[in-house]
Amino acid sequence: MTRNVEALVIGAGPGGMEAALALKSSGIESILVIERENAPGGILMQCIHNGFGLHHFKEELTGPEYAERCLEAVKKTDIEVLVNTCALDIIDNGDTKKVIALSEENGMMDIEARVIILAMGCRERNRGNIAIPGSRPAGIMTAGLAQKMSNIYGYLPGKEIVILGSGDIGLIMARRLTWEGARVRAVIEAQPCPGGLNRNIVQCLNDFDIPLYLSHTITNIEGKNRIKKVYVSPIDAEFNPLAKGSFTLECDCLLLSIGLIPENELSLKAGIIMDPVTKGALVNADLMTSVNGVFACGNVLHVHDLVDYVSEESKYCGTRAAMYVKGELKKGREIPVKAGNMVRYLLPRKVRPGEQMLLSLRCIVPMVNASLVIKTDKDVIYTKKYRKIFPSEMQRLPVENIPGDAEYLEVFFDNKKPVAGV
Repeated sequence: MTRNVEALVIGAGPGGMEAALALKSSGIESILVIERENAPGGILMQCIHNGFGLHHFKEELTGPEYAERCLEAVKKTDIEVLVNTCALDIIDNGDTKKVIALSEENGMMDIEARVIILAMGCRERNRGNIAIPGSRPAGIMTAGLAQKMSNIYGYLPGKEIVILGSGDIGLIMARRLTWEGARVRAVIEAQPCPGGLNRNIVQCLNDFDIPLYLSHTITNIEGKNRIKKVYVSPIDAEFNPLAKGSFTLECDCLLLSIGLIPENELSLKAGIIMDPVTKGALVNADLMTSVNGVFACGNVLHVHDLVDYVSEESKYCGTRAAMYVKGELKKGREIPVKAGNMVRYLLPRKVRPGEQMLLSLRCIVPMVNASLVIKTDKDVIYTKKYRKIFPSEMQRLPVENIPGDAEYLEVFFDNKKPVAGV
């Protein structure tokens, strides 16, 4: 089966749907969205807690409610969404791109498109990514899988829970499983500061008296058929386990909340250049990747804190992709954006002088009384002071008045005393 469209969006999560809506509102008529799951909505469908939508919809929603708002907007258009359809490869044919996809209903498909938007989201790191020693019994899973088991299928993954990593999904599951009657023994975090948002530390751990062990890790797992015990050790500044202060926790379930990775296997097959820090694509000021006509947005580009920001970024991406199809995308001079002192990463990595840009970035460590500085090769053009700033909170900064003769932008924090565990 062969399909020809102007724009193809891969992924029907909130980012993909928002990008498709932006394409439509920008005048693109033939739009196809493909989704490998059996329904649109992405990971939001299993996030039944509230806290979504305050920025984008100006009210607090649960994950499924947020997804439903996006889907209802899509249904009011003639945008076609194919579920149970997995993209296998992207072939660059110059002016057009061909995506080979496998559909449960339509079989093997060749989809020809003028422009492609990657919106595949992200996935969780697993035990293999961190190589925990010990046996391999049942009861060890990612926090996201436990969330799906409890929220979608109504299955309690365990009664005595230990959580490794303080990512937001793990923190939210600590509260969720406590509500369901399980006992969360502890959350173990290797870093000296939590990995999740501060509000989740307060609402999901402190409110339920769940202990959080910072600068600790699991050094061994014990259990034959099912996990029975984990060994926990403090670690030094080089992340080496220390014998002094080690202890054990009995449990029947270990949840891994050790970070998210953009889902970019398809991007790599397409020859797209990746950012070694974010693990997402390197993009220019228009969010276009190194392959002409292929754009990226949302968590496949870099992992966001809030789905509201995914929607905002995807709307911008869809608008720019539409301009590309219509031949209206500007081709002005672009200059690089450099990550300086205490900046872990920033996006986009290229901007155009004279245009307003929205930069996204994260710091490396928690800091107090820090100043964020944006400068060109000649002058400082932006400063912002922070009383406290954390790596878990993505910063979004509107940057304008970039001088036309600037050779680059450098973004850095002016802070001589970074404070871990603020």
